[in-house]
Amino acid sequence: MITCSKCSKENQDHYKFCLGCGAELPRDNAPKPFVANTPAHGQAQVEARPPVAQAPVAAPVAAPVAAPAAPIAQPPRPTSAAAVPRPGGYASSPPAGAATIDCPQCAHTNPTGNRFCASCGYNLAALAAAQSIPAAAPVASAVQHTGLTLVALRADGSEAGRYSLPDAPSVTLGRDTGSIFAGDSYLSPRHSTLSQRAGQLFIKDEGSLNGVYLKVRPNEPWPLDFNDVFRIGQEIVRYEPLQAQAPTPDNVTRFGSPSVGYIGRLALVIGRDTTGNAFPIPERGVHCGRERGDILFSEDGYVSGLHCRVGPAEDGRVYLTDVGSSNGTFVRLQREQQVSVGDVLLMGQQLFRIDA
Repeated sequence: MITCSKCSKENQDHYKFCLGCGAELPRDNAPKPFVANTPAHGQAQVEARPPVAQAPVAAPVAAPVAAPAAPIAQPPRPTSAAAVPRPGGYASSPPAGAATIDCPQCAHTNPTGNRFCASCGYNLAALAAAQSIPAAAPVASAVQHTGLTLVALRADGSEAGRYSLPDAPSVTLGRDTGSIFAGDSYLSPRHSTLSQRAGQLFIKDEGSLNGVYLKVRPNEPWPLDFNDVFRIGQEIVRYEPLQAQAPTPDNVTRFGSPSVGYIGRLALVIGRDTTGNAFPIPERGVHCGRERGDILFSEDGYVSGLHCRVGPAEDGRVYLTDVGSSNGTFVRLQREQQVSVGDVLLMGQQLFRIDA
């Protein structure tokens, strides 16, 4: 069992997210301590039974052969360990006939009692609450749609849900919108706004906590300004200027490595106001990837072997270019941006494709 460090709920060993609060569970593969009188994995424990009283037997004349004692009935052993429910959790496969709900994000089948998906942490309780609110018939019949649809995509590219955009000058998207947005706890209540003007579609971040990202098209350079943020795999990266630190209050100049020949740096964003490792960008530029390049993210399976390039062009500006990665490169939008059919947006934990 894995005990959640946030809410202390016990979860099965193979769960990645807590069923009680949705927090990510620790990955501790250390051997479990031995506990005496613990049954083998997947085998129900048999309670000790009092010995069966035996009738007194008269002393025999000759020593007869003892008849074998009748075996004590044993409970049936389960066919697999996965079918055994454990305290504080559910079986990995719900029992036949039990009510289930499929996660719209990763398609994992969960018992209806799960508040969060055991595989990806999606907020199933919020989704169920949004789906249980009936829509009034007169209002539903009066809603006109533009013909444009936001399609939620799973990690494998399959569709997880659809949301038809109403025929209105602007539409606000976020957790308060319900539908396919309701269960994502990384979405702000009012996350972004889609607007239509002169036959064109625009998206704007409404000051959300986690931002709106647009997937750049392969081999089409995207201009970067200082403090722009982009995402590859699970890595969030900010393009920063190289600035010398100011002297101390008593006018002592700080030591620092020379920055001659460098045009900026890439810093990993590990918190709202916290950065981790930083990598200087030489004038020739850098390539990022999992196996090849100047900056490697070898433990991120969502980063391609060679993923993207950051470097200057002939016009003197610095550009971000996806070099044909499998999962794409996403830039965080700092201002209202025009989008079109086929574009992919990353908001919260979900990918959305704009369809006609």
